[in-house]
Amino acid sequence: MIEYQFSLKHWLLLGFLAIAIIIASIQPLELSSYILHQIGTVLMLIVLFICFKKIGLSFYSFTLYLGFLLIHIVGAHYLYSYVPYNEWLIQYFDFDMNETFGWSRNMYDRLVHIAYGVLLYPFFYRLFQVWLPPLKPWVLFLLIIQFVMASSLIYEWIEWWIAMGLSPEDAENYNGQQGDIWDAHQDMLLATIGAIISGLICLMKTSKPS
Repeated sequence: MIEYQFSLKHWLLLGFLAIAIIIASIQPLELSSYILHQIGTVLMLIVLFICFKKIGLSFYSFTLYLGFLLIHIVGAHYLYSYVPYNEWLIQYFDFDMNETFGWSRNMYDRLVHIAYGVLLYPFFYRLFQVWLPPLKPWVLFLLIIQFVMASSLIYEWIEWWIAMGLSPEDAENYNGQQGDIWDAHQDMLLATIGAIISGLICLMKTSKPS
């Protein structure tokens, strides 16, 4: 039986996220862009609490949801484009990821978009499971993939709309495009791939005989 009641472990995770937000708020690279990103964090937390109260969420999907927010919070502090993941890997593991894979740009924003599909799939599955008539798992899978694609597109539109009101420098800092004209297209593709991966794993679990 799935437990939908708030418990100590839920509060511990939220406390950890709150600490991460406090640390990320200490001297972010660009305050105005950081605030814009953290508005998204607040809105997603509001959605999380509303959905938990109205329909209930498993601890698994709750944890993955907060995991996505944590990745986003780190990115917000460093404007996404400047997260020093490669420097951390070199310092602590003597591994140069950018050189190994031939990357010429910072790839942290790509991680955030693929994480959107991977980590939020169980949350979306629960929403569709409750709000739609009983459907077969593979039908839910297809609907969620389409939802991830559509919501990724809407996010890129919102990002573009916000950037239109900023100076060119602030817009670049907020978008994290890094001069890539195909940035939005690749972000949407990665979110879709992430959802497909997570969805296939869920399908395999549901297809196993009990």
